Amino acid sequence: MIVAFSITPLGVGEGVAEPVARAVKVVRESGLPNRTDAMFTTIEGDWDEVMDVIKRAVDAVKEVAPRVSLVLKADLREGVTDGMSSKIESLERHLP
Repeated sequence: MIVAFSITPLGVGEGVAEPVARAVKVVRESGLPNRTDAMFTTIEGDWDEVMDVIKRAVDAVKEVAPRVSLVLKADLREGVTDGMSSKIESLERHLP
């Protein structure tokens, strides 16, 4: 399972880097394959692992924000491992 998610702290003003960094730290320390870009963090693992990490990331942001917005997009495909890398490799093979 691959999940791209975005956690947005609300009610903390314009500067959200510190609250978001709390969430990214949880993800990076999880040991699951992950990537973070300007809009989303993507994580790969089984349902329980991934959802636990996302919950802990939200909880880390909730410690400093009175309200939190969470957006998720998931690719649930049985038997696939290393999907984050293999999808990109497949795409690269088709680019000129």
